[in-house]
Amino acid sequence: MKARTLIFSQRNSFKARYRCPHYEFENTIAEIDSVDFLAPHFDVKSRRYKLATRIAFHIPDSLLSPVKNPVDVKADYDLFFMICGDPADLVMLKSVQHWRERCKTAVCLIDELWIKGFHGFRNYLTTLKRFDAVVLYYSNTVKPLSERIERKCVFVPPAVDAIRFCPYPLEPKRVLDVLSFGRRSEVTHQKLLSMVEEVGLFYLYDTASGHDTIDPSEHRSSIANVSKRARYCIVNPALIDAPEIRGNQMEIGNRYFEGSAAGAILLGERPDSEVFAQLFDWPDCLIHLPYNSANIDRLIHELDEQPERQENIQRTNVTQALLRHDWAYRWESILQAVGLEPLPQLANRKQRLRDLATVVMESGLSDRCIPACVG
Repeated sequence: MKARTLIFSQRNSFKARYRCPHYEFENTIAEIDSVDFLAPHFDVKSRRYKLATRIAFHIPDSLLSPVKNPVDVKADYDLFFMICGDPADLVMLKSVQHWRERCKTAVCLIDELWIKGFHGFRNYLTTLKRFDAVVLYYSNTVKPLSERIERKCVFVPPAVDAIRFCPYPLEPKRVLDVLSFGRRSEVTHQKLLSMVEEVGLFYLYDTASGHDTIDPSEHRSSIANVSKRARYCIVNPALIDAPEIRGNQMEIGNRYFEGSAAGAILLGERPDSEVFAQLFDWPDCLIHLPYNSANIDRLIHELDEQPERQENIQRTNVTQALLRHDWAYRWESILQAVGLEPLPQLANRKQRLRDLATVVMESGLSDRCIPACVG
């Protein structure tokens, strides 16, 4: 069957960890839709690429391609889809010829775009006018961006491959006490380190600041495998420690979805937004731990005294992720936004998610959890 969707992927050019969920989403789309990938290998460390990016920041509609040999779209498609880490990725489109002419509808998803950053990306934002719809992970950015570029902008939250992250059917033992990836509170981190020494807490956290992965898909599998073995997962809103970048925006980060899909108990800051209340509306979806709190030891001790509550949290988190926060639901929302019908493969995946959720609800998750080391 001829593909109806062309995904312009940056998987062969960028290996940064924060981009790995983008490629996971693309892989899910390829499973549930009819897809061709356009994923050329661009040398993003070359002088030409860096110069093209720099010029585009200052000159609207700069014609400099970031690569010497642009690629060409040679077939017709119903939909062109591109995921950007931030608007600067749009410079890549100068390396793709005839993408707009060959595709009836074009959608761009932007992972990170803060209202405070509009001015810096002002020349890149004009490129978004070539798209029929712009999808944003940040709900507060939707209205002001739509007004600025005069195009349809829609909020679609991040998600996760809920099947990959689901602890079922293997039910691995939760041998890891606390998991923390990415940005963290130094106050909370130091308290957890003291618990490592004092009570033997198994605490896993980042120890290097490197950004690139060897293989993005393997990286996601590793994150899933570790998360499924964690009892607690630290979560916080995106760029919570960088108000100079995010301004007053409070947006939901990926960790909320990943941690809940893996059945971990989420500990962290509750975003003060209606969107979070809608997406995570079940009891104990998040155990509130204020950012920069040193009281995490008391909170863990309190929860460890309630094993039935722990088991219910774990089971419910997994179930809700399967029924609401898989990438399939996000793709369905994007298709609805541009008036395209889903293919049967999407319904098949949703049924698979429902079947797995039924298994989780009927079985319970924590029968094999080891006793807490904190007490």
